[in-house]
Amino acid sequence: MANTFLRKTSRNIGTSATTVGSYTVGASTATTVIGLTCANTTTTAITVDVTHNDGANDTYIVKGATVPSGGSLVVVGGDQKVVLEAGDSVKVTSSAASSCDVIMSILEIT
Repeated sequence: MANTFLRKTSRNIGTSATTVGSYTVGASTATTVIGLTCANTTTTAITVDVTHNDGANDTYIVKGATVPSGGSLVVVGGDQKVVLEAGDSVKVTSSAASSCDVIMSILEIT
């Protein structure tokens, strides 16, 4: 088994759900999200939704979380991890257009 640390980023996320880094877990692969941070790039507070998608359904990791102007929200980190299986992805939606940058750190096991 190979273990590979990767980072996936998405910039200027707005009001449409965006798959972070266009990353979907590949076949015969398991992925652990070890960090996910949402940064507000605007001058007013925003709210963000972060969901896990299993290929068909979205499940909230965080819903309507406030991110202050110029601030960030650590959604995954520290003791919390999220395990993703083949076909899974993580999506982010913001309350305002082009207002959120996201970085997701992962450990991919193949």
